[in-house]
Amino acid sequence: MPPVDGTLPLEGITVVALEQAVAAPFASRQLADLGARVIKVERVDGGDFARAYDSLISTDSLDSTDPLTSTDPLTSTGSHNSGGLGTHFAWLNRSKESVALHLKREEGRTILAELVATADVFLQNLAPGAAARLGFGADELRARHPRLIVIDMSGYGSRGPYRDKRAYDMLVQAEAGLISVTGTPETPVKAGSPLADIAAGMYAFSGALAALVRRGTTGQGASVEVTMFDAVAEWMSQAMYATRYTGEVPPRSALGHPLISPYDAYPTAYGEDVVIGVQNDRQWVALVTRVLNRAFLASDPEFATNQARVRNRAKVDTLIAEVTAGTTRDELVRRLDDAGVPNASINDTHGLLAHPQLAERDRWREVGSPAGTLPAILPPITFADAEARMAPIPELGEHTEVVLAELGYDAGTIDGLRSSGAVA
Repeated sequence: MPPVDGTLPLEGITVVALEQAVAAPFASRQLADLGARVIKVERVDGGDFARAYDSLISTDSLDSTDPLTSTDPLTSTGSHNSGGLGTHFAWLNRSKESVALHLKREEGRTILAELVATADVFLQNLAPGAAARLGFGADELRARHPRLIVIDMSGYGSRGPYRDKRAYDMLVQAEAGLISVTGTPETPVKAGSPLADIAAGMYAFSGALAALVRRGTTGQGASVEVTMFDAVAEWMSQAMYATRYTGEVPPRSALGHPLISPYDAYPTAYGEDVVIGVQNDRQWVALVTRVLNRAFLASDPEFATNQARVRNRAKVDTLIAEVTAGTTRDELVRRLDDAGVPNASINDTHGLLAHPQLAERDRWREVGSPAGTLPAILPPITFADAEARMAPIPELGEHTEVVLAELGYDAGTIDGLRSSGAVA
């Protein structure tokens, strides 16, 4: 565990996030991880709808905070779901303050405007044009607050024929071509994690950091637009450019690689597949001589070069599987590692939770929540002198009164706002 006496890089930065679902909350949570104060603005009638994606987290599942020995909070069927605590919400919203406002009421919009006036970053992912209709468009906000960084997130952007098209993760994976290159030759599939949301959240996070750096030099804020479609288009990488330059559509190859062999999953004695990915001919020689004990294959013209192996992929895979199928997974991995041949075990989520690399590097922490203490994994960015903030997941509207008091509202006024339904 690193020393934690350093200052997180975003301490002193305030983010007001008018956000919902996955993409924007993922961006703002990363800002919170690095020390920013994130004030999450939610609807008074249920808040961020990700709170209700599921009700798998319950108080009954939290007898222990050890993620490896407790009842798994992500598979519990308990009934407690205080304020809405779906697993997506728990993942994306730790270390934030929740303020519940009714933005169709003038009082709610006034409070949001006062919050934005205190912010360094305003992040939103409402439907295209919705923030502007409420009076929180980028041009209007920047005119009032020249140092403000406004980040608008959407599915397809603020203009173009798809501007108003629904944009959920699977839909964008399909529209941007990711599904076309994922799966088997017979069956396209989407990625199992919400990659379109995650990609957009990553670019919004890095865009906020870049804008903060530039503001430190120029004193000026920024208007930043991030779309899920653009993010996935960028992540199409080699496949997109291969088609652009050659006119050919890359084939789906399941776990394989259309240009590399061997590069696939291979069976072991007890049905636990191991992925082997040979990147060059030197690694092929190591595989056949030190792991497969088939040294003659190193110089066989059918297999000696990667191009030859790609042409004879079925033969290559059969030759490897004949040996690996009679070996246990642990023994195969040991031999591959000793030979310097790239490999990996195919873990499920239980395997990930129990992974020795996470345990040895002390990557698990605990965070508070309305349902009790939850295990949570540290974010990937690790500073040597400061640990990421891992503060509680908020209940809907938990911080409304505190934030209003900071803005100068007295107790009587807050009671009146609550009674009128403008805040919750």
